Amino acid sequence: MTQLVLEQALNGLQFGLMLFLLAAGLTLVFGIMDCINLAHGSLYMVGAYLVAAAAQAADSFWIGLGAGVAGTALLGLLLELSLFRQLYKRDHLSQVLATFALILIANEAVRMIWGAQPVLLNPPEALAGPVEFALFGGDFFYPAYRLVIIAFGLAVAGLLYLLVAKSRVGMWVRAGASNREMTEALGINVRGLFTAVFVFGAALCALAGGLLGPLLAVQVGMGESVLIVAFVVIIIGGIGSIRGALVGSLIVGTVDTLGRALLPTLLRAILPADVASTLGPALASILIYLLMAGILFFKPQGLFPARA
Repeated sequence: MTQLVLEQALNGLQFGLMLFLLAAGLTLVFGIMDCINLAHGSLYMVGAYLVAAAAQAADSFWIGLGAGVAGTALLGLLLELSLFRQLYKRDHLSQVLATFALILIANEAVRMIWGAQPVLLNPPEALAGPVEFALFGGDFFYPAYRLVIIAFGLAVAGLLYLLVAKSRVGMWVRAGASNREMTEALGINVRGLFTAVFVFGAALCALAGGLLGPLLAVQVGMGESVLIVAFVVIIIGGIGSIRGALVGSLIVGTVDTLGRALLPTLLRAILPADVASTLGPALASILIYLLMAGILFFKPQGLFPARA
């Protein structure tokens, strides 16, 4: 039982860090640039497809990952220059309608290019096996690839913190979001900074999609379900806060993974088996939304509001 809990806790950490890669770009665009981008999950889907296609062409996962991230960043740049730059001036309803249309267009475009069937993306051969640890008086095995994903997530989280909270560029972005006219009067190109933030968010989407591709199916519509969870993360953490996105991602990832793995088993100890087998998965699927409601009851602005 201890090893099961430890394994699921590591799975939750890995899932939470991948959620952070998605939520970080979303919270920057939503919280700092005040733009609701429902197509953020579509960039995650397109990134995963580009990584899979490039990996198959180059016969190398890492080359595919780099090419997919670069391709999605370029796509993000084109979208920002052609569409989103116009949406910043519009109200939230216009932003929701335009980006929802973008979701439909992206799904159909992907279906026309790669087909309706899921695309295979294999992990690097060197990371296909498990890693052995000596814990709790026994051997504990954990997939090496998942450990690499955890390392990637922690490295990106540290880099983002330094970039947003400690660097001059991060200070310019936060100043531009607070008072655009004054920041531009000081000679800062706020429009260029916002474009860079959007492109960086698109690249993070592709990185998450490419890393999760070998664990999940790379298929049409994969971005919609994870987008809802990413919105839960930034609402719990506080809109516009990178620190909140990280903490919210880890909380949601851990609670969701442990809930789905352990809740049905725990319910069988106190309820009849047929009731527990029905109630357990249902409760596990809504656990993060109950968590969000509980946190917002005490902290309506989220755990770490950006303008607190």
